[in-house]
Amino acid sequence: MIYLDHAATTAAYPEVVREMTPYLDRHYFNPSGSYREGRLLHKKLYEIREKLATQIHASPEEIIFTSGGTEADNWVLLNAARTYSGKGRHIITSSIEHHAILHTCGFLEKQGFEVTYLPVNRNGIIDCDVLADAIRPDTILISIMYANNEIGTLQPVHKIGQIAQKNSIPFHTDAVQAYGHLPIQVDADFIDFLSVSAHKFGGPKGVGFLYANKELALTPLLYGGAQEAGRRAGTENVAGIIGMGIASDISATHRKEHTKSQQTLRDHLMNRILTEIPMTRLNGSRHDRLPGNINVSFAGIDGATLIAMLEARDIYVSGGSACSSSDPSPSHVLKAIGLSDEMALSAVRITIGHENTPEEIEETFRQIKDCVHELRSLA
Repeated sequence: MIYLDHAATTAAYPEVVREMTPYLDRHYFNPSGSYREGRLLHKKLYEIREKLATQIHASPEEIIFTSGGTEADNWVLLNAARTYSGKGRHIITSSIEHHAILHTCGFLEKQGFEVTYLPVNRNGIIDCDVLADAIRPDTILISIMYANNEIGTLQPVHKIGQIAQKNSIPFHTDAVQAYGHLPIQVDADFIDFLSVSAHKFGGPKGVGFLYANKELALTPLLYGGAQEAGRRAGTENVAGIIGMGIASDISATHRKEHTKSQQTLRDHLMNRILTEIPMTRLNGSRHDRLPGNINVSFAGIDGATLIAMLEARDIYVSGGSACSSSDPSPSHVLKAIGLSDEMALSAVRITIGHENTPEEIEETFRQIKDCVHELRSLA
């Protein structure tokens, strides 16, 4: 098997599995327990909170453990609606956000809130001047993703943060695709809220964290116990949090070498596809994109059929977001950057991980070229 869908999920590092295992059997205690074992686990979780905070230049009390990116995204938007509705009911986001943002915005619109969906250019990047012009006296939140999950586009996060700070508006970024792969500094980029999911960078599924600026109000999403300083009730996923901490450490330690490896393989495969297979189009920016992301449309080809053919040859790629895999309609991201329905439906997303090899990339190119030729011959 050649796995090239790392934007959907990654394999847990062996060290992550090894470190998690004792907390599923021998050290199974509740970290809220008053006995010694519980106190030790509580201390362990705080140490991980400190490490995660250090990675993004935050304070430990600003790190809140969650079930992943979707929960964190929902939480920030719903918190803005609850906390700042006295000031206004206007939210700004982009047209290419993850559905965890877009669907929550849709829910809030039904509750009487107004949402501005910023357009993007052909590379999937917002115009910061358009963002500034969209701000109103009643704007209560700006939520723009750090990196897009389909086309890998990186947004001008620093400029967005500056605009938000200048206008005293909280700035949230969905960093699910970016964290663990790019250096992130919430203080330097004026980020107030940031969403992270562990399984995107070698950690386990079902765990993540929300960074929340301690200077801003955050109402609980879940009510119950006093966990997470009363902000997120429910017994902590101890094994998952420990695995996330280990994955974060490994990703930070090896980020530069992983980035270089992924970029080298990405550029090699991307260039061969675009130069040796006719009628192909790269979706997203050639340079301002995640190191392992390739999204290409093959004119005259049904992307789903191509993906199925590659799967039959033990090569795993995707058509876009795993969260939308059951939706047959064209990707909202590809439509937003100007693709026709036909070209959007011909797209394939290839996302490279640090464990992929040059030999795998060569084999993938050969198989893609062969499948495209076969499909076009049939057509």
